[in-house]
Amino acid sequence: MRHFEGFEHGVNLGGWLSQCNHTKERYDTFILEDDIKKIASWKVDHIRLPVDYNLVEDADGNYIQTGFSYIDTAIRWAKKYSLNLLLDLHKTYGYSFDSGEKEAGFFENEKYQERFYKLWEEFARRYGNSGNAVAFELLNEVTEKSYSDKWNEISNTCIDRIRKIAPDVKIAIGGYFNNSITALKDLSLPKDKNIVYNFHCYEPLVFTHQGAHWAAGMDTNFRMNLDCTYADFLKLTSEHLKVNPISFDSFEKNKILGQEFFDLYFSEAVKIAEERDVPLYCGEYGVINLATPEDTLKWYKLISSSFNKYGIGRAAWSYKEMDFGLVDSHMSGILDELVKGIL
Repeated sequence: MRHFEGFEHGVNLGGWLSQCNHTKERYDTFILEDDIKKIASWKVDHIRLPVDYNLVEDADGNYIQTGFSYIDTAIRWAKKYSLNLLLDLHKTYGYSFDSGEKEAGFFENEKYQERFYKLWEEFARRYGNSGNAVAFELLNEVTEKSYSDKWNEISNTCIDRIRKIAPDVKIAIGGYFNNSITALKDLSLPKDKNIVYNFHCYEPLVFTHQGAHWAAGMDTNFRMNLDCTYADFLKLTSEHLKVNPISFDSFEKNKILGQEFFDLYFSEAVKIAEERDVPLYCGEYGVINLATPEDTLKWYKLISSSFNKYGIGRAAWSYKEMDFGLVDSHMSGILDELVKGIL
């Protein structure tokens, strides 16, 4: 399987230019140059930069030049510290993976889609001819499976329009169920050699999202250890999640979860990627800060071993805060080990 060269080990900058209150104070203080310097010291090769459309667009779709200046700054800092950058459109006008954002209508409204295409053309003009230094991710976490065919149509149109401006920029695409790995099979065939299939992985979700207030069915007081049997994971998933995205039926019920879980979980996607000659990239993975640091480290070791086995690029969620912060206080005892060859 081909690798996503230059984007094999990375960290997300969630909460800076996306999923935030979109104030100048936030933009100016949440991430500083010293943060990029610190990330570079971890020997990763890139940062994933989520941005919301309202960073760079007003309500009428007019561009906000000061918003683009923050992306310019992130790219400049990344270049200074020898990091590449994946520009991820986390929210577009009329669509967000988070229903609380109250964005709606994107998949049904051609005017909203045209606005999406034009924004990506603007990104392409500004950042699309930077060699391998900048790559694009069209849209974060399509939710409903019913959007699949329409998303293929929209993403293909968007790629065609980007290609007229930036013929060689790498473009990452994910599928439904919030970039589920199971959705990759339903993505369109890659249009060219610079397409990357993108997924997110927070499995087993009942562990990585234990106590998460936004996870449907989750008791915010629920806590668990990673060293559970597959039977335990099946039981706890059914008890604490309304949606069970995966099956544990392929594993011995009384065996403790191990690397074989991720090896099998990734295997179908790897097969698809090999058949279609496309690289795989995991744009988000991580563990909520309510888990113990010791279990968090175990989980990172397991998933990273499988990433390395298959040659899957990835970016950990997230550098700071956002309920998953790598540099937050609860990670202090394990951070050094985590950033030395595990991320």
